[in-house]
Amino acid sequence: KAAFINFISDEEWKSIEPVSSWFGPSSFLMSSMSALFKLSMWIRHGHGYLTENLGIPVWGSYAVFGLATLFLGMVLGLVSEVLG
Repeated sequence: KAAFINFISDEEWKSIEPVSSWFGPSSFLMSSMSALFKLSMWIRHGHGYLTENLGIPVWGSYAVFGLATLFLGMVLGLVSEVLG
């Protein structure tokens, strides 16, 4: 606590470089990282639901997510081909 008070009262904060706009909370980079984190949490909860609530074995949950990944890749490839 004392170090923080000295940091403020001695104006040591003036010598610190501001955070780059790339790493600001509202930047595209940080928003993308947040979206990836939310996706990973959704996948984790989905895996837990499949294994704990539905009783699917762990390898079955992996198979479901693997097939979903393949299907999504095929759909995105088709959309890319049609639009491109």
